Amino acid sequence: MPAASPRPALDLRAVIKAYDVRGLVGSQLDAGVVRAIGAAAAEVLGVVGSSMVVGHDMRASSPELVAAFAEGVTGAGGDVTVIGLCSTDGLYYASGALGVPGAMFTASHNPAAYNGIKLCRAGAKPVGQDSGLAQVRELAQSYLDGDAALPSAQRPGTTSHRDLLGDYSAHLRSLVDLSASRPLKVVVDAGNGMGGLTTPAVLGEAAGLPALPLDVVPLYFELDGTFPNHEANPLDPANLVDLQRAVLEHGADVGLAFDGDADRCFVIDERGQAVSPSAITALVALREVARARAAHPGSDSGPEPVVLHNLITSRAVPELVEAAGATAVRTRVGHSYIKGEMARTGAVFGGEHSAHYYFADFWGADTGMLAAMHVLAALGESDVPLSGLTAAYDPYAASGEINSTVGDAAAVTARVRAEHEAAGASTDTFDGLTVSSPDEVSPWWWFNLRPSNTEPLLRLNVEGQDAATMERVRDDVLAAVRA
Repeated sequence: MPAASPRPALDLRAVIKAYDVRGLVGSQLDAGVVRAIGAAAAEVLGVVGSSMVVGHDMRASSPELVAAFAEGVTGAGGDVTVIGLCSTDGLYYASGALGVPGAMFTASHNPAAYNGIKLCRAGAKPVGQDSGLAQVRELAQSYLDGDAALPSAQRPGTTSHRDLLGDYSAHLRSLVDLSASRPLKVVVDAGNGMGGLTTPAVLGEAAGLPALPLDVVPLYFELDGTFPNHEANPLDPANLVDLQRAVLEHGADVGLAFDGDADRCFVIDERGQAVSPSAITALVALREVARARAAHPGSDSGPEPVVLHNLITSRAVPELVEAAGATAVRTRVGHSYIKGEMARTGAVFGGEHSAHYYFADFWGADTGMLAAMHVLAALGESDVPLSGLTAAYDPYAASGEINSTVGDAAAVTARVRAEHEAAGASTDTFDGLTVSSPDEVSPWWWFNLRPSNTEPLLRLNVEGQDAATMERVRDDVLAAVRA
């Protein structure tokens, strides 16, 4: 590969964030920068004298950046196994199954001009600012600034290639049995992202795997990192419109929407209505609790199964989990925190409001496809439509995430906190500011106000016991935030 062009000094704090690497290709991420990050990752993740696995999404810049990263790793003395095109959970599968650190090249749902890297330790264990990413940034920065030379091992590592898509598919099939499902028509919107590769492999007639009673209607399965149809970000309702229309047109039982790297999955019911990720969290959680108990029948001495939920998921999640006799544990938002808690608590499952779902049987990592399979299995076992199946998991009214641009997020948050404490509300600062109605107030409500890590934004989420209560609290808080 030709040497990278001379470039101005780059402050890696602009691209190495709390959970991953993310930046504009060319101006922030190029072969030289990624080579330095690869060398640093090899050192910090213990790959020198060992090996790691690397995969990538469908972005045009990914193959070149993967090659540069591999040069950095092998130059430092580590071996690289390149698994090529894969979803992020496909990379986590490879890290877990092979027992080696991993690097996934993706910018998830970001526009085509971006790319990035998600790193993990062996067994798909998370790498965030507090678990190695800050050290990777500091070491890579020293290489880019010329304060240290890129490592040149006496025995450079090697690069090999391996296809693990079939093994990934077989592993997921082993965790959820869909063979006895009633016939289901399923529309899947891959958004031109990696779901276009993984859906046929897992839910279709993959080589060596039996056919499933699913009629899959593909929408935007062509891998195209320019995202010609819509952004691969199902969190934005505008990007669900095509799927909602297709579900109605085809008379489908369910619609599934994956983001660009297919680690998140959003669900549409037979009416074309979005199903809350909190409802999906509760549905899958109860299935995983039942599964954990079935694995240890007659055991009364062991601890109850644990389910994690971030603090923005519906109050219904811990209520339903605890009603099932399991333990619900509240966590901060963010995959590195939740994966750490999965390991610490031995949780069987964890869910986030952003449609990330974490499974003990998947090395504690998040996988949108496995969550989708649980939804299909639950629906296939039921004689009611998806809207009826999920109604019990979604009894309250939620605002969804609402962003407000503010000049001083800390000052605005402090003002909102003071106003509500003066009125008798309870507050905590576990992750941003969470305010809950006083105990004697009925109907109850709560809201969370969190600053963005990267933009001058405050993110508001509100839930109320009924829609009128939620809307009143939402409007009052927004008025205070935007005053």
